[in-house]
Amino acid sequence: MTNVTHPFDAQDAQQQTAAIAAAVKAIGQRELIVLPTDTVYGVGADAFSPQAVAVLLAAKGRSRQSPPPVLIGDMQVLDALAVEVPETARQLAQAFWPGALTLVCHAQPSLSWDLGETRGTVALRQPNDELARNILRETGPMAVSSANRHGQPAATTIADAQAALGESVAVYINDGERGQQQASTIVDCTVTPHRVLRTGAITIEALRGVVPEVLDYDDPDRSDTEHAPGSSEDTESL
Repeated sequence: MTNVTHPFDAQDAQQQTAAIAAAVKAIGQRELIVLPTDTVYGVGADAFSPQAVAVLLAAKGRSRQSPPPVLIGDMQVLDALAVEVPETARQLAQAFWPGALTLVCHAQPSLSWDLGETRGTVALRQPNDELARNILRETGPMAVSSANRHGQPAATTIADAQAALGESVAVYINDGERGQQQASTIVDCTVTPHRVLRTGAITIEALRGVVPEVLDYDDPDRSDTEHAPGSSEDTESL
């Protein structure tokens, strides 16, 4: 890995174009990039490259028991990555995507990917950040976790991300400070009724305004899901 250079400044139009091109090249070479999202800065890898995902987990100091969520550029990609998607999950996506809502669905079994110990599920989100979506439309789906070492605070500036991840990342893309919004709310859509695995920017009241039967994280008749991607213990999902 080459030494870390100055990050691309995506707030400059010319550098933004160059940043997207560099990100596409790096992802194609199974390297890591750091990109802004609508919540915090994320470190991303090609979701379909087990090698790249392994590098991402190693860079963060995480194990395969903590699989990263997958960010997508367009809602239509949902059906390419997930199967048996219930209508209620689609309703939540229609209401809150792009936005701070992560949906845990049954993963498409025909895809050759390995995100870790997912137990046949995948956590999907379309971020409400135009630059992030533009990058994702060029790179395809990315496994993305918060740009920090495991157990450390999430990176809200590109400097935070560089300090945490250093030369393990090939491309850093700066687009100003993040962190004004809470992390995403995570909903397990593999069970009926759906249940919140982590409370975040989207409130249970807002969720129930679309799907009334969604169970809250603290609901007494809710049974725990262990090691689900983006579970309540995974504070590093964006």
